[in-house]
Amino acid sequence: MTQLAIVGGGSWGTALACVLGPRFDEVRLWVNEPELAATLRETRENTVFLPGVRLPDNVSPGNSLEEALAGAELVLSVMPSHVVRVVYGRMMPWLRPGTPLVSATKGLEAESLLRVSEVIREVAGPEYPVAVLTGPTFAREVAAGKPTAVVAASESPDLATEVQSRFSGPSLRVYASDDPTGAEMGGALKNVVAIGAGICDGLGLGHNATAALLTRGLAELTRLAVAVGARPETLSGLAGLGDLVLTCTGDLSRNRQVGLKLAAGMRLGEIVDSTRMVAEGVKTTSVAMQLAERHGVELPIVQEMDAVLHRGRSPEEAIRRLMSRTLRGERG
Repeated sequence: MTQLAIVGGGSWGTALACVLGPRFDEVRLWVNEPELAATLRETRENTVFLPGVRLPDNVSPGNSLEEALAGAELVLSVMPSHVVRVVYGRMMPWLRPGTPLVSATKGLEAESLLRVSEVIREVAGPEYPVAVLTGPTFAREVAAGKPTAVVAASESPDLATEVQSRFSGPSLRVYASDDPTGAEMGGALKNVVAIGAGICDGLGLGHNATAALLTRGLAELTRLAVAVGARPETLSGLAGLGDLVLTCTGDLSRNRQVGLKLAAGMRLGEIVDSTRMVAEGVKTTSVAMQLAERHGVELPIVQEMDAVLHRGRSPEEAIRRLMSRTLRGERG
């Protein structure tokens, strides 16, 4: 029997349970909220985070980490970045030694500025191999079986290939990579640019502005990713450019929706309180600014998004400041 444990029952965790169900004999889905876990068991539907999608019959939802992790050959964690350290600490007593750990979280830890896989390694130790799963993915489309391509990245090529083999199926194509740094940085930083894209659309600035923002945003996230050890070509692939395009242009993007609401005059607190979904870009913006300062990297778009989100700058003023910056060469 092949058994997969998915830790995290939000929209993305639920969608992965749906698409990966046929790839394993049994999938155990851990849900943080006891009431939601009970509803999932009874109705086979995540009415809070992914309504209208039925779980496969071999997916067992529950609220016990012990039950979810017992006997798991592979563990896939799907949770907001700010709870990764705490949840993995709770997971450790129930993990079999050496079990491969795969992270599908797109974000950075605010306090330490670490990538999620680095947080996992700090908690779990070197005996647990770690991989990341990332790329251009909207949960609802994945759950519906629409064609999707992602990247499985690990410092261990064997683990990346194993995840690729186990997770690939008719509607999910997985590419293997040995650059988890680039994969994670792309997945985290594109959320910041997506907030800016939402602002552009919300202010009615047109397609030209959005195209410019995406292109210059890619340059920024590549600069910072390379500064922390990534390979630049990773950022031109699915984990960088692919995810950036999707998150900046798709209406299902949580971070783009934040930008749209900021442009409409809503305050950040109102936006955050209006949904149970986590827009990772809100937290990632401040982390990216700290990393940029540490490594001496210039991030004008990220800097303006940070000022809008956390320092009261208006979206209109942020756009004006970006357009009036000192002129320079494109690759300067």
